[in-house]
Amino acid sequence: MNIRDCVDCKDFPCADVRHEGYLVPDLEIDPARFNILLISEAAPARAGDGYYAAGNPLFQQTTVAAFNDAGEPVASIQDILELGVYLTTAVKCSKTGYGISSATVHECSWFLEREIGLFPNIRAYLLMGDVAIKAVNTIARRAGQARVIPAGSTYKIRGQPYSFRGARAYPSYLQAGPSFFIEKSKRKMIAEDIAAALRLVRSSN
Repeated sequence: MNIRDCVDCKDFPCADVRHEGYLVPDLEIDPARFNILLISEAAPARAGDGYYAAGNPLFQQTTVAAFNDAGEPVASIQDILELGVYLTTAVKCSKTGYGISSATVHECSWFLEREIGLFPNIRAYLLMGDVAIKAVNTIARRAGQARVIPAGSTYKIRGQPYSFRGARAYPSYLQAGPSFFIEKSKRKMIAEDIAAALRLVRSSN
C-alpha cells in the first residue's frame, strides 16, 4: 500500500501554511507491520528534509538522534521503520511562521484520521509536540469522545496513562527539526517517551 494513494488533500483550504510544501509520505508499506505511530508537527520547509526524502534529510537526522538517545542503535528512517514505527506529520503542508492555527489543525486532522485508520495494529502513539496532541484530541472529540490528552504543560502531564483508540498515547515534544539540537531538557524527555513506547510494545509481544 502507498500512503499517498490513500491520503490526499485536493482543496487546500488552510490560509496559514505553504501549500507548495504539501507532503504526504510516498511510501510503499504493509500497515499491519507497525505497532507505533509517531506524529510530529508539520511538513518541513523543504521537501528534501522530510522523513522519507533521499539522502540524509533533517527530519531523519533529528529523529535518528532521538531514537539513539532512547537507546536504539538506528542509523536511518528505514531502521526506525523496521522497529515497527511509522512516522508522519499532523499537518501535511509546511508552516509560514512559528505557529499553526487551530483551524488548520482541525482541517488537517481529517487527513490524519484517514491515515491513522490504515494501521490496524497500533499499540502506542507518540504525539510529538502541541500540534500533534491537538490533532489527536480533535479526532477523538469529533467521534464524541473526551480529549485524549488534557490541557496543560507537557512536562506536567506526560508520564500518565492516556489512551487513544485502544492504544497508549504519549504526549511529548517535537523531535523533527533544528530546535531538537538546542533544547537539551526536552531532548531527554523525548528519549524517555520513545523508550517507554518501545518498551510497552516489546513487553506485549
